[in-house]
Amino acid sequence: MTRPPPEPSLPPLNLSAVPGVLGRIVSERAADYDGADPALGPVRPAARRFEAALQSPGLSLIAEIKRASPSQGAIAPLDPVDAAQAYRQGGAAALSVLTEPRHFDGHPDFLRAVVGAVDLPALRKDFVIHPAMLREAADWGASAALLMVSVLGEATAAYLEMAHHLGLDALVEVHSDSELDLALESGARIIGVNNRDLTTLHIDLDVSPRLIRRAREAGFGGVLVAESGYRTPADLAQVRGLADAVLVGSSLAGSADLAQATRDLLRE
Repeated sequence: MTRPPPEPSLPPLNLSAVPGVLGRIVSERAADYDGADPALGPVRPAARRFEAALQSPGLSLIAEIKRASPSQGAIAPLDPVDAAQAYRQGGAAALSVLTEPRHFDGHPDFLRAVVGAVDLPALRKDFVIHPAMLREAADWGASAALLMVSVLGEATAAYLEMAHHLGLDALVEVHSDSELDLALESGARIIGVNNRDLTTLHIDLDVSPRLIRRAREAGFGGVLVAESGYRTPADLAQVRGLADAVLVGSSLAGSADLAQATRDLLRE
């Protein structure tokens, strides 16, 4: 007799300790998922499409479908499928799709539509605070989910294990040395370094190169992604040869011609 998979216990999260804008967003998401079913279901095979897409020679681009943000407000009323197709035409290797509704004007339907229309691997970009969010990402066709060490803390490894149980790649995001240490200890295969301090929204483009170098010096052999604040090829120059990929949202999403803006950004 086959036994059902064990129900995951919810790793404790201290969301009240998350400050600033980020703290407000994760508190809202926690309320959204209060009482949600944590069951993951059976193990799903790992395709690792997102990871593979970022391992091509040179600097790969994760282009983000981003209609709004806390720092900028409304950016552009993008049609998700049109944007995804334009990014693909411009040379993006993967897509990031916001599903957080209040601050980023995202929606689950955007992710489902993009996955159904474009063959690039897609990341569910949201503020994961409950296993149900990972199960949803897999059900909606995402290839990967975002795990923020600033939110998950010591529970990062547990959430990474849940993502892998569901066949998802995980972009494990850090902004500081201590968060990088947790990401390395978690067994992450893909680490993203966010130049933006999400508690204050301040951007410092020196953060990614510094922490990426530190990750390599620590022996990390996985994929490294530089995130946030990149607008021009000159901005990307300091992470070429260091990062495997870069995630860009606002500067592309707000451009008049998404395909051309993508090509222009990737021009060396």
